[in-house]
Amino acid sequence: MLKTYGGSRFILENSRIARILAVKLHSTTPGGVNTFTAYGDGYVMVNGQRRDSSVVVLPERIEAWAPASFDALSAEDFAALLALDVEIVILGTGPRQRFPHPRLTRSLAAAGIGVEVMDLQAACRTYNILVAEERKVAAALLFA
Repeated sequence: MLKTYGGSRFILENSRIARILAVKLHSTTPGGVNTFTAYGDGYVMVNGQRRDSSVVVLPERIEAWAPASFDALSAEDFAALLALDVEIVILGTGPRQRFPHPRLTRSLAAAGIGVEVMDLQAACRTYNILVAEERKVAAALLFA
């Protein structure tokens, strides 16, 4: 039997009162947006479609990204992200977190666009959270 006392829910169990400690939550994201549905070694899945080369994922579209690897990053690669009209860029640097030299991201900083650097899997999770909050975000992902 379920009873509510003072806003808390309790269940009567074998003549003892036990408090409900777990609640099941359901994820909600705005409809029609790109989200990461899976990831693994050397790939991500966006809305069920596999990607395994450098890519920029936005809520409304997916674009190829020029750099083939972290070591190939240039200031021009980051300057190209200026046209995306986002407030934050999440840079996924592959299987481990690596920070680009600040001179490479200078154009984004000058435009007031935040850059967050993390490994690929953390980038996917963070992007999904920000998309659910309806933030203007792009995930720029490198696999090598």
